[in-house]
Amino acid sequence: MAKRTPKNRRRPREVASDRPVVVVCRGGDCGNRTKHPGFDHVAQLRRIRLDLDGVADVVSSSCLDACDHSNVVVVLPGEDGRAAGADPVWIGRANDADTTADIVGWVEDGGPGTAHEPTLVAINAFRPNRLNRHELEEAVGTG
Repeated sequence: MAKRTPKNRRRPREVASDRPVVVVCRGGDCGNRTKHPGFDHVAQLRRIRLDLDGVADVVSSSCLDACDHSNVVVVLPGEDGRAAGADPVWIGRANDADTTADIVGWVEDGGPGTAHEPTLVAINAFRPNRLNRHELEEAVGTG
Protein backbone atom coordinates (compact mmCIF):
# COMPACT_ATOMS: atom_id res chain seq x y z
CA MET A 1 0.00 0.00 0.00
CA ALA A 2 1.33 3.45 -0.89
CA LYS A 3 2.22 5.79 1.92
CA ARG A 4 -0.23 8.68 2.12
CA THR A 5 0.83 12.21 2.94
CA PRO A 6 -1.53 13.98 5.36
CA LYS A 7 -3.26 17.00 3.84
CA ASN A 8 -1.59 19.39 6.27
CA ARG A 9 1.89 18.14 5.42
CA ARG A 10 3.79 19.10 2.29
CA ARG A 11 5.27 16.48 0.03
CA PRO A 12 9.08 16.52 -0.08
CA ARG A 13 10.49 18.71 -2.82
CA GLU A 14 12.45 16.92 -5.50
CA VAL A 15 16.09 17.97 -5.36
CA ALA A 16 18.98 17.69 -7.81
CA SER A 17 21.30 14.87 -6.83
CA ASP A 18 24.47 16.40 -8.27
CA ARG A 19 24.69 19.57 -6.17
CA PRO A 20 24.46 20.33 -2.45
CA VAL A 21 21.10 20.70 -0.75
CA VAL A 22 20.57 23.27 2.00
CA VAL A 23 17.65 22.61 4.35
CA VAL A 24 16.56 25.58 6.47
CA CYS A 25 14.32 24.69 9.40
CA ARG A 26 11.41 27.04 9.96
CA GLY A 27 9.24 25.12 12.41
CA GLY A 28 9.25 24.74 16.17
CA ASP A 29 11.74 27.19 17.68
CA CYS A 30 13.47 27.82 14.36
CA GLY A 31 11.92 30.84 12.74
CA ASN A 32 10.32 31.82 16.06
CA ARG A 33 10.37 35.60 16.56
CA THR A 34 9.67 35.22 20.27
CA LYS A 35 12.66 32.96 20.87
CA HIS A 36 14.91 34.91 18.48
CA PRO A 37 13.73 38.53 18.62
CA GLY A 38 15.47 40.91 16.29
CA PHE A 39 16.49 38.21 13.82
CA ASP A 40 14.84 38.36 10.41
CA HIS A 41 14.13 34.72 9.56
CA VAL A 42 12.45 35.57 6.24
CA ALA A 43 15.44 37.63 5.11
CA GLN A 44 17.82 34.80 6.05
CA LEU A 45 15.94 32.27 3.94
CA ARG A 46 15.64 34.77 1.07
CA ARG A 47 19.38 35.48 1.21
CA ILE A 48 20.30 31.79 1.20
CA ARG A 49 17.98 31.15 -1.76
CA LEU A 50 19.23 34.12 -3.77
CA ASP A 51 22.92 33.61 -3.06
CA LEU A 52 22.81 29.88 -3.80
CA ASP A 53 20.57 30.06 -6.87
CA GLY A 54 22.05 27.68 -9.42
CA VAL A 55 24.62 26.40 -6.91
CA ALA A 56 22.49 24.36 -4.50
CA ASP A 57 18.90 23.37 -3.92
CA VAL A 58 17.44 25.25 -0.95
CA VAL A 59 14.55 23.64 0.90
CA SER A 60 12.53 25.01 3.79
CA SER A 61 11.50 22.41 6.39
CA SER A 62 8.47 22.74 8.65
CA CYS A 63 10.48 21.17 11.50
CA LEU A 64 13.64 19.10 11.90
CA ASP A 65 12.89 18.52 15.60
CA ALA A 66 16.24 19.88 16.76
CA CYS A 67 14.81 22.86 18.64
CA ASP A 68 17.60 22.93 21.23
CA HIS A 69 19.90 24.04 18.41
CA SER A 70 17.61 26.58 16.71
CA ASN A 71 17.92 27.95 14.13
CA VAL A 72 19.01 24.83 12.28
CA VAL A 73 20.44 24.61 8.78
CA VAL A 74 21.51 21.27 7.28
CA VAL A 75 23.85 21.06 4.29
CA LEU A 76 23.74 17.81 2.36
CA PRO A 77 26.76 17.13 0.16
CA GLY A 78 26.52 17.22 -3.61
CA GLU A 79 27.77 14.43 -5.85
CA ASP A 80 31.46 15.30 -5.36
CA GLY A 81 31.06 15.51 -1.59
CA ARG A 82 29.26 12.17 -1.42
CA ALA A 83 32.01 10.62 -3.55
CA ALA A 84 34.49 11.90 -0.96
CA GLY A 85 32.46 10.20 1.81
CA ALA A 86 30.88 13.34 3.28
CA ASP A 87 27.74 13.21 5.43
CA PRO A 88 25.16 15.95 5.89
CA VAL A 89 26.36 18.71 8.22
CA TRP A 90 23.88 19.93 10.82
CA ILE A 91 24.49 23.54 11.87
CA GLY A 92 22.79 25.00 14.92
CA ARG A 93 22.46 28.54 16.22
CA ALA A 94 22.37 30.00 12.71
CA ASN A 95 20.88 33.21 14.05
CA ASP A 96 23.14 35.91 12.67
CA ALA A 97 24.42 37.32 9.40
CA ASP A 98 27.98 36.05 9.94
CA THR A 99 26.93 32.42 10.38
CA THR A 100 24.59 32.69 7.39
CA ALA A 101 27.43 34.19 5.30
CA ASP A 102 29.78 31.36 6.31
CA ILE A 103 27.18 28.74 5.33
CA VAL A 104 26.53 30.41 1.97
CA GLY A 105 30.23 30.87 1.17
CA TRP A 106 31.01 27.29 2.13
CA VAL A 107 28.25 25.90 -0.09
CA GLU A 108 29.38 28.17 -2.95
CA ASP A 109 32.84 26.58 -2.56
CA GLY A 110 31.33 23.07 -2.76
CA GLY A 111 30.13 22.30 0.78
CA PRO A 112 30.67 19.06 2.69
CA GLY A 113 33.47 16.86 1.41
CA THR A 114 34.84 19.40 -1.06
CA ALA A 115 35.50 22.62 0.86
CA HIS A 116 36.98 23.38 4.27
CA GLU A 117 34.31 24.14 6.89
CA PRO A 118 34.37 27.81 7.94
CA THR A 119 34.89 28.54 11.62
CA LEU A 120 31.27 29.37 12.44
CA VAL A 121 30.04 26.22 10.68
CA ALA A 122 32.54 24.06 12.60
CA ILE A 123 31.73 25.70 15.94
CA ASN A 124 27.96 25.35 15.52
CA ALA A 125 27.88 21.88 13.94
CA PHE A 126 26.14 19.17 15.97
CA ARG A 127 25.31 15.47 15.71
CA PRO A 128 21.65 14.81 14.96
CA ASN A 129 19.69 12.06 16.63
CA ARG A 130 17.62 9.45 14.80
CA LEU A 131 14.43 11.55 14.97
CA ASN A 132 16.27 14.56 13.49
CA ARG A 133 17.59 12.42 10.63
CA HIS A 134 14.10 11.05 9.98
CA GLU A 135 12.66 14.58 9.78
CA LEU A 136 15.42 15.51 7.31
CA GLU A 137 14.49 12.52 5.15
CA GLU A 138 10.88 13.70 5.21
CA ALA A 139 11.91 17.24 4.24
CA VAL A 140 14.02 16.33 1.21
CA GLY A 141 12.61 12.98 0.19
CA THR A 142 15.74 10.94 0.85
CA GLY A 143 15.76 7.60 2.51
